[in-house]
Amino acid sequence: MWPEVIAILSATGWACDSVLVRLGARRSNILAAAFLSYSVSALSLWMYLLLFSSLDLLWSRATLYFLLGGCLQPLIARILFYVGLTRLGASRAGPLRGVEPLFSAVIAVLFLQERPGFLVYGGTVLIVASVWLISWRRSGEAQWRFLDIQFPLGAALVSAVSQNLRKGGLLILPDPFVGTAVSTATSLTLLLIFLLATRKMNLVRIERESLPFFGTGAIVSAMAQLLNFMALSRGEVSVMVPLLNTTPLFTVLFSSLFLREVEKVTLRIVLGAALMVAGVVIITSR
Repeated sequence: MWPEVIAILSATGWACDSVLVRLGARRSNILAAAFLSYSVSALSLWMYLLLFSSLDLLWSRATLYFLLGGCLQPLIARILFYVGLTRLGASRAGPLRGVEPLFSAVIAVLFLQERPGFLVYGGTVLIVASVWLISWRRSGEAQWRFLDIQFPLGAALVSAVSQNLRKGGLLILPDPFVGTAVSTATSLTLLLIFLLATRKMNLVRIERESLPFFGTGAIVSAMAQLLNFMALSRGEVSVMVPLLNTTPLFTVLFSSLFLREVEKVTLRIVLGAALMVAGVVIITSR
């Protein structure tokens, strides 16, 4: 399968996960969704490695990259994004999360001494405009603070760093199953340590009404995570990251179909998502 198709399938999966978490969060804590998601991913992937692969691969230098990436994503990125989902709604948080390629470009300028051209700056203008459109609130809408946009934007920044770490590991060991298993297990371990240290294990309790949404979301996100690594292992970061960040389009689409009673998708949000993707395409077409 073409890596471009794999990346788009991953983006579609993350959009589905966003909608499912948004529906389930009406009754349960978002930490419960994150815990279940990591547990399902880690268990299924490590069972695959035990049955069909060799654990000797874990001694590769790539494991260090996967461990570092796992400290950032999915744990920190996912929690930040889930908080954004509950505060802003999926139709807003999803597009704001899509500024990841912009952060990737900034990181490249600061640490890799890359010098982007005018196309990058033009794409940046579109992305900034999209953030303004998405974050603008009309009177009568559900209350949220402007500072709430920091959560999906923070998730985008953390993810941009993590994606580069993943690619670095995959260049050494091009095995997406190992990369996904190590990263997810790292995030699960850190989440458990946090919950135990703060005595907040009770927050991972899932209400019966939320279980179908969180459970399905956990399976979908596990597949999306694996597809993410597969896309990065087969294609270049500069091409895959923009495709992986077409998630906002699918998030807005799914929100309009399945979240009508939870949140309202406005014309500004749709235009903002379109501008976001246009900016991403322009930046990466340099």
